[in-house]
Amino acid sequence: MTIDGDGFRAALGCFATGITVVTARSRGRPVGLTVNSFNSVSLDPPLVLFSLGRHTHVYWDLLEAPHFAVNVLAQDQRPLSERFAAPPASGRFKGVAWRDGPFGSPLIGGTAARLECTVAHKYQGGDHVILVGRVLHLEAEPHRRPLLYHQSAYAALAPEPLAPEPPVPEPLVAGLGRRAVS
Repeated sequence: MTIDGDGFRAALGCFATGITVVTARSRGRPVGLTVNSFNSVSLDPPLVLFSLGRHTHVYWDLLEAPHFAVNVLAQDQRPLSERFAAPPASGRFKGVAWRDGPFGSPLIGGTAARLECTVAHKYQGGDHVILVGRVLHLEAEPHRRPLLYHQSAYAALAPEPLAPEPPVPEPLVAGLGRRAVS
């Protein structure tokens, strides 16, 4: 069975993600990229991962860096997400409030959280490389709401709990006309 690329993207878009900017130092200069393929792996030891596309402009910079930082963007930082997602341009960090973390990775100010990591593992994953990092330093501002991404659009957390959705009929098994068995 062949999976259609557009259909696959649409299905994955049903999953809301946070948005991060992954940063590092390469040849003494700061580099960074907007990433939403980020998640935790382990609490003990503290591990996180992100997926790095092989065709990104900072691929080699991030792949070869011994440390990286994951800057979890806050709801009011959409311009940073757009800036670091745009095609490469000199001065990407110009005007951005940032400082070096204890291990040299750029930490962006005003973010909901900042995790500085050392590269623990690298795995091949199709057109991406999965980088697993051991968290060495963290800073969090839990009062800052995260910037979210859902179905190819920016989104925000609802300020109050959502009302329950109406019941959905049981799914049908495609092509058989019978109800799915749970």
